[in-house]
Amino acid sequence: MDFYLTALLQGLCFSAIALGIYISMKIFNIPDITTDGSYTLGGAVTAVMLSHHLSPYLILPTVIIAGGLAGALTGLIHTRLKINALLAGILVMTALYSVNLTIMGRSNVPLIGTASLFSLLNIVADPNQNTFILLSVFVVIITLLIGYLLKTDFGIAMRATGNSESMIRALGVNTDRMKITGLALANALTALSGYLIVQFQGFADISMGIGIVIVGLGSVIIAETLINWFRITNVWISLALVLAGAVIFQLVLAFTLAIGVDANLLKLVTAAFVLLIVSLPRLSFSKAS
Repeated sequence: MDFYLTALLQGLCFSAIALGIYISMKIFNIPDITTDGSYTLGGAVTAVMLSHHLSPYLILPTVIIAGGLAGALTGLIHTRLKINALLAGILVMTALYSVNLTIMGRSNVPLIGTASLFSLLNIVADPNQNTFILLSVFVVIITLLIGYLLKTDFGIAMRATGNSESMIRALGVNTDRMKITGLALANALTALSGYLIVQFQGFADISMGIGIVIVGLGSVIIAETLINWFRITNVWISLALVLAGAVIFQLVLAFTLAIGVDANLLKLVTAAFVLLIVSLPRLSFSKAS
């Protein structure tokens, strides 16, 4: 049961990265690999500031700004220098490895004995329940803000940029600025996941972001599969399914460990599970036809 409880809490921590991937890949159709670097950036900034006994409330806006700048840099390279978005993300991700290592000063920063967001607020006595409540509130607030943004005129212009860039440009919208803003927002959310997971697990590691994009992508693919199956068009329900996808993804990994699969094979299982989710709608379609 501990596996599943931890998976649930981790799923909530990864909800922000799932929302970020949803914005970059499903709204803007940009495969943003900056994710691996900005996730670690959020964790590195959090760990260093916590180790200097700074408040998690002060760290939060710092992490958002740091992640946003990383995403904006990718957007600028893509739009201003006309470099392929995938390559731009890889370049920034590679550069962020050195940036993160410089920020941390070493490859691993333990946070034993330091205060965290989950220890400062004690709503209930049980620490796991307390963490669950705080994470739930945090995720709900983020989702409401993103949902509200996507329903505004600015958000509609963002969505239109991904759906039909030429049309929205003809209406006078600066699509380059939209892409830069969207990637900044996506990576700010990704950094937020790093902020949460570092406080949850109690340490930051320079390699914590390697392959993390597959977690967000898997969560979004699960959500997209459900959205397509049920033909959902409502923005709020779509965002809720993205959050559910993040939790489901972690629960599947927890089940894999619970049945005795070697932890060394976890990345392989993760890749296989994402491949299965991607292939399932196509296999179903093939059988139907």
